[in-house]
Amino acid sequence: MEDSETFTQLPICMDPTSKAITTSSSSRALQEELAALNNLHKSLLQLESPVPPPPIPVNQKRSANITKLRESGNAEFRKGKHAEAIKLYALGLQMALGRPHWEPSGLVRDEVAGLYANRAQAHMAMSNWVEGLVDAEASVEAKKVGNAKAWWRKGRCLMEMGRLEEAKEWVGRGLEMEGNEADLVGLLKDIEEKEKKA
Repeated sequence: MEDSETFTQLPICMDPTSKAITTSSSSRALQEELAALNNLHKSLLQLESPVPPPPIPVNQKRSANITKLRESGNAEFRKGKHAEAIKLYALGLQMALGRPHWEPSGLVRDEVAGLYANRAQAHMAMSNWVEGLVDAEASVEAKKVGNAKAWWRKGRCLMEMGRLEEAKEWVGRGLEMEGNEADLVGLLKDIEEKEKKA
């Protein structure tokens, strides 16, 4: 068996007019492969409908719908309708995570990070600390830097659940990523005060 690192240059050439590929090699396997390739090329040329163009990089309509769902969730949150806000954020997440793979992953990460962070806040408003923690962590996983709110929210959930050592460690990691972000510094002080009382 040949080493996978070995490269063998084959004597093939392409006809400039027909685009058919031919070879001067007597290898039967190569001849069969080229015949199959040339047949495929001919059948593609005979299609009545042209080959579809590559997809548009970003579906603007989907982006607008995701933004609208996030803003609607924010509006419900401000009204105190936290369960409704959670549903809207979940729909936005479903839409963002359903983007085709050819769309920029950075866009998906930003959308998902924001939606998870907002849903974490809505869970926290209902004292659903575990759900808030999971969503805040998912937000940080999607976007580690420039996401201080999500770092703070998971730290706060851990503190509220009485997991002070984990909360302190998490907020410390958050401070490493976000610099001396004021809310994280304040939360770290709150955790340390709680530890002294415990």
